[in-house]
Amino acid sequence: MEAKIVDTTLRDGEQKAGIAFTVNDKVRIAKLLDTMGVFQIEAGIPAMGIDEMRCVRKILEQNLKSRISTWNRMNPSDIAKSIECAPHIIHISVPSSDIQIKSKLRKDRSWVLSNMKKCISIAVEKGFEVTVGMEDASRADQAFLVEIISAALGEGSRRIRYADTVGVLYWQRAYDEVESLINQTGAEIEIHAHNDFGMAVSNSLAALKAGAEYVDCTVLGIGERAGNCDYLKFIKAARGSMGLFKDLDIEYIEKIHNDVTYMIDGKGDKIQSFLLG
Repeated sequence: MEAKIVDTTLRDGEQKAGIAFTVNDKVRIAKLLDTMGVFQIEAGIPAMGIDEMRCVRKILEQNLKSRISTWNRMNPSDIAKSIECAPHIIHISVPSSDIQIKSKLRKDRSWVLSNMKKCISIAVEKGFEVTVGMEDASRADQAFLVEIISAALGEGSRRIRYADTVGVLYWQRAYDEVESLINQTGAEIEIHAHNDFGMAVSNSLAALKAGAEYVDCTVLGIGERAGNCDYLKFIKAARGSMGLFKDLDIEYIEKIHNDVTYMIDGKGDKIQSFLLG
């Protein structure tokens, strides 16, 4: 069994209240993440504007070993901005629960599938690798998730992100959901867990045990609301319970965590106390 880390400190992590990275901060953090052996760095959202696009390009210019991805709404204009940046991977977030589709967007499932296919095809035709994120998957109808995955695979996407957007999963359900989706579709699954009930590390481990190949993390577990899966805690847990990541230097990763903490705020102990509650 293998596990690849997708780090989203620079995208989802920055949504933590009180945190804002400069372009130089993001480039430095990306370099540090690269030395930690992160497989993929989610560098930002080009649709946010010129500064964000400049940041993504500067990170790409570092020629890191980590693959660089951008996050996009299911919108052709977002995809166009990402194409301008020329990342290794274009990620498209697809609303998958009826709560989001009907109540938030006032659309229907057919609209979701049609627009997703259009956006994937735009990126694939330009030669980009595309990953699809099923937003709010943990509150979605699984039959529709299978439909989304099948359609995405048909358009050329290989990897699907299962997002526990509002942090409602628990260990057994995370395992069952991921195992079932893999068995029904054969897709490569990436787990994106939030920590609202303190379950992000546990749920990520469960998904990994069920067959997920990619795990989303952030440094210090920062992110919106209660945060995301903490990179260091996850690595330690996966090593202890599953024998993974034996080649990683835990002491070095702890040092990197401290470096990023001081980068966020010159007083590391103060900001760490704030971030971890």
